[in-house]
Amino acid sequence: MLVGFPAIVDHGTHVEVEVFDEPEVAAARHRDGLRRLVALQLREPLKYLEKNIPDLTRMAGLYLALGTLEDLRGQVVEVALDRAFLGEPLPHDEASFRSRLVQGRARLNLIAQEVARQAAVVLDEFAAAQRKLKDSRAPRELADDITAQLQRLVPRRFLADTPWSALQHLPRYLKGVQLRLDKWRADPARDAARLAELRPLEQRWQRRRAELKGAGHARMDEFRWLLEELRVSLFAQELRTPQPVSVKRLERAWAQIQA
Repeated sequence: MLVGFPAIVDHGTHVEVEVFDEPEVAAARHRDGLRRLVALQLREPLKYLEKNIPDLTRMAGLYLALGTLEDLRGQVVEVALDRAFLGEPLPHDEASFRSRLVQGRARLNLIAQEVARQAAVVLDEFAAAQRKLKDSRAPRELADDITAQLQRLVPRRFLADTPWSALQHLPRYLKGVQLRLDKWRADPARDAARLAELRPLEQRWQRRRAELKGAGHARMDEFRWLLEELRVSLFAQELRTPQPVSVKRLERAWAQIQA
């Protein structure tokens, strides 16, 4: 017996129902399709929103090394639509879709402003971390480690691809990079020792992620953010972490993932 998973699929100017073999693929495509379906119902409100994203030109200057103003604008709109209209459970029929349209439309502009504010805070801290790294003339091992961390935290689609809950913490992680560089100057040996504690955990995570080849894995995603919290704990303790983290705690968490 053949089993298929239907999804509403985004074709830009319209959507179509298609069937997929993998439920995870169908779910991801369905969410994109629903977002397009919402956008097609809200052409005029979206035109207004796109023209009135606060601080967009300044943010685009900070974003320039990653992508264009249009890239950034598109992500603000995408995240605003997700947050306004596509909360779980997703609408499953015409009545629930129409109801969600009414609810979301009333708050779309406020949500878009919130998304833009969060993007601005992240981009400001990202620019500050990049400047500090450039000015620090750090040795290669440290510079490479921080460069790789910055690329993980703020890739081109950082706004759309980072879960909203994690996005709230990106400014703190980026501040942590700046504090780390200040402390490294005062005590390079301490920084090197802490990096040696962190590195085996990160390498294990990176190897496992490569093996997954892009497949979703909720616990691996959780572990990724625990690693960022561990960096705060090791290199910038004064910024604090929402929960206790240590190398030993992450070793135990990793053992559970592998079990």
